[in-house]
Amino acid sequence: MTRTPGAVARLSRRELSASDLVLECLARIAEREPVVQAWEVIDAEGSLAEARRIDALRDKPPLGGIPVGVKDLIDTADLPTAYGSPIHRGHRPACDAECVRRLRDLGAIVLGKTVTTEFAVYSPGKTRNPRDPSRTPGGSSSGSAAAVADGMVPVALGSQTAGSIIRPASYCGVIGYKPTYGLVPLEGVHPLAPSLDTLGFFARSLEDIPPVISALSNAPPTPIRTRRPRLGLCRTEAWPGGAPQTQELIEKAAKALGARDVDLGPPFAALIDAQIAIMGAEAAATLREKPQSELSAKLREFLREGAGVTPERLAAAREQAERCRRDLDRMFEDLDALLTPATTGEAPEGLAATGDPVFCRIWTLLGVPCISLPVLTGPAGLPIGLQVVGRRQTDDELLSSAAWIYERIG
Repeated sequence: MTRTPGAVARLSRRELSASDLVLECLARIAEREPVVQAWEVIDAEGSLAEARRIDALRDKPPLGGIPVGVKDLIDTADLPTAYGSPIHRGHRPACDAECVRRLRDLGAIVLGKTVTTEFAVYSPGKTRNPRDPSRTPGGSSSGSAAAVADGMVPVALGSQTAGSIIRPASYCGVIGYKPTYGLVPLEGVHPLAPSLDTLGFFARSLEDIPPVISALSNAPPTPIRTRRPRLGLCRTEAWPGGAPQTQELIEKAAKALGARDVDLGPPFAALIDAQIAIMGAEAAATLREKPQSELSAKLREFLREGAGVTPERLAAAREQAERCRRDLDRMFEDLDALLTPATTGEAPEGLAATGDPVFCRIWTLLGVPCISLPVLTGPAGLPIGLQVVGRRQTDDELLSSAAWIYERIG
């Protein structure tokens, strides 16, 4: 499979103008938004004016005028930010989130705000899966995943506390990247569970990930250097929850890529439950001041369960997570990346739920960088992501592994 050329590189080489790209995005949105419903608000006039300003510059900024979607969990001063809740409908933040400020400063154009589930938890928004509108796009970064997958925008910001980037990327058939925990600042991103919340994004091309993550992390860009990685197939305790067809696809891909079996071992047992406990307890604390009558029944139940996590259980879950982070670092001494499912299978039918994040919880808890590659196809002809997991603080090596994998299977 040949990697898709990056929009940033095409803009920088002036093979494409920012104005033309914005107009292409707006035309696609006009055509498809009535079906997909990925956006809360579009800033057509403002984004086109900014694109023309950037096109007139003698020296292109690093991001070249690339249009981006911004999950409605993330503050924007010039566009309303409601966090997926009627509580904050029409809310206008005083300033941009730090991640948005960094993107704008380096030449990105905010095309609009994408749909999120209610406070990035489980109650779905209006978005539908662009591959099959009768199915969920996943959540909570539903609008961002669907917009990028459907060609409405080349890049869109998302966030993950359990599986909110990797899962919708898999369901919608697009690249989803969750960086190392803490690599990207969260100022101006509505918190859910602060020890787990991670900002990432969706992209149509791997080539756009280095310049965008460079801007977000305020670090020099590192080009992707494709090389053969040392790979391990890691089934984890979630493996029995995968559909048989998904298990078969993952094992077949791992064999084709020369991956060896990796067993995390007994210390990693029940890490899914540990993630659930931490996420629930922290979310209950974060959202306790919200008016309960204006929360969905599903969210109220989630917060009740989280509030019931005892201090002893929370402490034990955090201690286990920290031990396992150190143990996993040691495992990566002779591995470059792990292969594992992104989801249990294809996007489920119906729009009342966003799917099961079970294959993402462990990796989010451990703070490692992950990427979902749209290289597998399920029995209904819909995408299934191959999740590639790297070592903490080695995101550039993860992208190198992902590029090598992407070129060999599809």
